[in-house]
Amino acid sequence: MLKHCLALILTFIIPTAAYAGQVVEYTHDETVLEGYWSESTCDDPLMAPLILIVHQWKGLGEYEKSRADMLAEECYNAFSIDMYGKGVRPANREEAAAESSKYKGDSTLARARLKAAYDYALRRYTEKPKAAIMGYCFGGTMALEMARAGVDIDGAVSFHGGLSTQKPATTPGVITASVQVHHGADDPYVKKEEVDAFIDEMNVAEADWHFIAYADAVHAFTEEAAGNDPSKGVAYNEKADKRSWASTLLFFDELLRQ
Repeated sequence: MLKHCLALILTFIIPTAAYAGQVVEYTHDETVLEGYWSESTCDDPLMAPLILIVHQWKGLGEYEKSRADMLAEECYNAFSIDMYGKGVRPANREEAAAESSKYKGDSTLARARLKAAYDYALRRYTEKPKAAIMGYCFGGTMALEMARAGVDIDGAVSFHGGLSTQKPATTPGVITASVQVHHGADDPYVKKEEVDAFIDEMNVAEADWHFIAYADAVHAFTEEAAGNDPSKGVAYNEKADKRSWASTLLFFDELLRQ
């Protein structure tokens, strides 16, 4: 309990009216990061499993906060993390591409930033919880990066994320997390060659993985803000969104509650 209290004292917490959770500050080296913590609504937070959420390429926003609150309603502690830094929220595609490339192009930095978020979340517990990570688009790529790093988590879920990495898992057993991938079958940004290479990598690593492709779905299919024109390569697909969320909840229930 003392460890939990100290963590709360050392963390700057800012209430937010728009959501049920709290904006929190934490650090990686000298970089101040601003995430969003939503506690389980149905369990003692110290006993609830932990799920990290990684944002899409424009940084942590309302979408990831809403997903955190949805998970809190499912009896999880959900932490929407910040990969970029406090106040770093790209305003357009060009800025988002430049910022996300810093991490996609530097697996060492990405993995260290992910680990900083995980370490912060663990300090809110008195005992290590069962834990998983999930992410959207860029965040899906980052969730897989954490699994590839061999971090001691139970699961990793990618929603319409890129599947390539600078540091593929080439050693059997290095990926200890179970992996679930939700992929738009018509996603123009993740080609068949990338999918095939990912599957080969998972098999070489002897990972516990499964891959679900959704018909008529393109990139960002879970995000309503993506619009409804699949011809642009980015569009919302309600059926794929609902099915992928339901599958993810079953996956987390299997990994984190059994």
